[in-house]
Amino acid sequence: MATELEILGREDEGYPVAASLDDIEGALERAMLHLRGVHRIRELAFGIDPGPRPGVAWMGDGVLLGMAQLEHIEGVVDHIRTIEQAIEHKVSKVRIGNGAPLLRDHIINDCIAANFWMEEVNEAKTSKGLLRHNHVVSAVRIAMLRGRRVWEQRSITPTEGQLKEIQRRSRTISNGRKTISAELALAVARGELLIEEALSE
Repeated sequence: MATELEILGREDEGYPVAASLDDIEGALERAMLHLRGVHRIRELAFGIDPGPRPGVAWMGDGVLLGMAQLEHIEGVVDHIRTIEQAIEHKVSKVRIGNGAPLLRDHIINDCIAANFWMEEVNEAKTSKGLLRHNHVVSAVRIAMLRGRRVWEQRSITPTEGQLKEIQRRSRTISNGRKTISAELALAVARGELLIEEALSE
């Protein structure tokens, strides 16, 4: 890989891929696609298996191109945008499973704010036969299914059980040293704070 200036005039030497420090991930994605002979795609479809560490998969015209497990739901939009920019395509669609309602709705809201085409998929059968927490394989299955179009952001109203789960996670993350308050758990649930930020309050 090289900078854009370095590949000028050398386009006939293989398939040069321009890269910059700000776009390493995208450049690697482009290079891998070129190695696989993938150059033009009509539909780029993303599948998201929602969870604290969401699985993301991307397919080009029905062919699996890649998958990843992210560390936080906040990374979903940036990850999708990087892939979108790296792969030449005509249309893209983002599909998300309907499990983990609180996290799902956060991701949906973030994706709609980013102007992504959004669909919600019934993921009842996407985890069948999989080991628990195999989010990336579920994401592949979700990417392959057509879902119901989601047009609007959703109001996030966590249940008492969901708030308690956030508090439980805060204990786990802090190795039992701290449990965040119900008020901070609500802020985390609404996406106003990361759980790590709530722990430092």
